[in-house]
Amino acid sequence: MKALAVVCPPRISFSSCSNSSWQQRHLRLQSKPKSQLRICSRFRVSSCLIKEGERQKHKGGVVDELLLNVFRNKMVKQVGWDSHKPGYDGLIEVANRMMLNNPTNSDTKEAAVRVLISLFPPFLLELYKLLIAPIQGGKIAAFMVARVTAISCQWLMGPCTVNSVDLPDGNSWTSGVFVEKCKYLEESKCVGICVNTCKLPTQSFFKDYMGVPLLMEPNFNDYSCQFKFGVLPPLPEDDAALKEPCLAICPNATRRRERNINIEQCPKA
Repeated sequence: MKALAVVCPPRISFSSCSNSSWQQRHLRLQSKPKSQLRICSRFRVSSCLIKEGERQKHKGGVVDELLLNVFRNKMVKQVGWDSHKPGYDGLIEVANRMMLNNPTNSDTKEAAVRVLISLFPPFLLELYKLLIAPIQGGKIAAFMVARVTAISCQWLMGPCTVNSVDLPDGNSWTSGVFVEKCKYLEESKCVGICVNTCKLPTQSFFKDYMGVPLLMEPNFNDYSCQFKFGVLPPLPEDDAALKEPCLAICPNATRRRERNINIEQCPKA
């Protein structure tokens, strides 16, 4: 064991996994016992795997940034205004301006739906609604969009996983997406922005343009959110999310509390 400690470490490198460096080290180690070669090669394989994992993480960051920029540009085009802030902070300011620019919540919802539509190529939504949505009573379509949502929207919402939900027919189906802690809600700090630029327009978009019913259930206490594809949302008067008070972290709510103004329901919801 002492001999191994002397021979192997100088030949282990975590700084490079290139073919040329590998060949050079391989030639130097050909004269060593096989047991020593096996031990050293394990370190090299682990080193390469670590490097590869780092590269995958970096690529994910680039993809996230690309998706963020595409989505933000679509929102800016719809709103007609852009924030000077970069990245996600700027996106939240654009969403807030969308709320301010539209005279009613219905107008805000329709503007957000137009943004979602603009993200897809022409005719793709119509074909999905026509060809995929009717299969097995909509189960296949709900199954598919749940997985696409979980994979492609974590840059916006944060970590999320596919889970099972109860369908209206009494069966369970893996057409749910659970968001552990919605970044959009946490950063916007506003029930109204969550409801009118995310929940309601997203529900309408999937049902009206993809043929997939969707119920979104945001939890305003822990900022989690449950997507239920294949489940129709309740009527507005029965939707608890539309009756939520302002969040404790909402800066506007704080100012209203200081002035003893009623905050039992978010004025933007």
